[in-house]
Amino acid sequence: MRPTLLHFPGDRLLEAVQERVGTRPVPLAEPPAGSGLRPVLGEVGLPVLGKTVELIRDAEAAARRYRAKYGDVFWTRAFGTRSVWVMGPDAVQEVVQNKDKVYSQSGWEFFIGPFFTRGLMLLDGEEHHLHRRIMQEAFTRPRLEGYQTKVQSVIDRGVPAWPTDRPMRLYPAIKQLSLDVATEVFMGAEPSAETHALTQAFIDTVRAGTGLIRAEVPVLNTRWNRGLAGRRQLEAYFRRLIPTKRASRDTDLFSALCHIESEEGVRFTDDDVVNHMIFLMMAAHDTSTITATAMAFYFAKHPDWQEQAREESFALGTDRPTIEQLESLATLDLVFKEAMRLVAPVPALVRRTTADTALDGHYVPKGTIINVAPGGLHLLGDHWVNGDDFDPTRFADPRTEHKAHRFGYVPFGGGAHKCIGMAFGTNEVKTLMHTVLTRYRLEVPPDYEIEWDHTALLVPTDEFPVTLRALAPRPAASG
Repeated sequence: MRPTLLHFPGDRLLEAVQERVGTRPVPLAEPPAGSGLRPVLGEVGLPVLGKTVELIRDAEAAARRYRAKYGDVFWTRAFGTRSVWVMGPDAVQEVVQNKDKVYSQSGWEFFIGPFFTRGLMLLDGEEHHLHRRIMQEAFTRPRLEGYQTKVQSVIDRGVPAWPTDRPMRLYPAIKQLSLDVATEVFMGAEPSAETHALTQAFIDTVRAGTGLIRAEVPVLNTRWNRGLAGRRQLEAYFRRLIPTKRASRDTDLFSALCHIESEEGVRFTDDDVVNHMIFLMMAAHDTSTITATAMAFYFAKHPDWQEQAREESFALGTDRPTIEQLESLATLDLVFKEAMRLVAPVPALVRRTTADTALDGHYVPKGTIINVAPGGLHLLGDHWVNGDDFDPTRFADPRTEHKAHRFGYVPFGGGAHKCIGMAFGTNEVKTLMHTVLTRYRLEVPPDYEIEWDHTALLVPTDEFPVTLRALAPRPAASG
């Protein structure tokens, strides 16, 4: 096995050392006298590294351990800084709703700022509100319905070419398909050698944020350096095409960003368009890939759920469902929600405090990075029944566990920064899974369990080998 941060010679020894060194509870900062606030408790971890390696290897598991020791709010030292982790839904609500305007998106700058400069997720306040209002015009229901035809066409070209009756690596196949969808729908381009070459640039920019060396060092082939090179490649690509897009009346997202404007007539600059396209392309294909892969795994592990979803898909009587028809697929929707609960496509919602503040009764000083951990939040035993188990019925009546707390389930974030492409991503993943379920039966060995690499956005360590069995075609429903 190739050494990685998940598995490397001496990893067990490192784990043993981490369990013993720097584990004494330490306050992040002493609360002001008379404030009645409690200090945030946490651990410094190993010399120099702190908890960096532990968090890179599996931040969700680590966060659950620290939450069991310190409660819903705790801190760790990693990546050369101290950050506060937020797990309980009440505390998550405080951060995400941000009523006192003290939780800034600038927390993202520490991790991905150089690679996703001024993407929508990194903007704050009135500027964010303006950019979001303009961009929202690209995600209206009529535009989504227009995109849907293109999404289905790309999926119809890709899925039938997948091999059958032998294990295939599904994750890279879904990732390439999702990037092809984003290429055609968002960029208005045909998939080509040039657009496929952008795949590695996106991978490098995403993975750079959790690099151990967090500065550009000439000559070294570090994550950070590769991320900066990827950013330059993406900037050059999108900037070169802007004049053509501004002169066109195409219906893709890239063209839309070049033309749409606010009610006051404000339009995006060339820099704005480049920044938003790079961020949206990353967000569109990475998160969809993770969720579709997780759904495929759970369908393969649970044939009863797979068959139930398949029968509902066949009952539509069409291989090109509308958005409204996709929304009617109850079982597919339950599995979609449960897959995002168990495998959160976004591992953290990051903020930075702009002033001293109180968080769930704890004192948090100005300038502190805040990490909301959806993956850990979604598994809390005091909010989810048997939270580690796959059980889509938890989202159905009468249980509806996701409604127990408004901020107990946040796969798309929340508040003013809730994912702007939520509806598009949902439609894409459901379209893909509807197509797969009506063409193939997914199979894995009974003892197979997927292992996720947490060193950036989630990736299966073995790229998820699954066997597809072709199904006999069924006649379309009459009438």
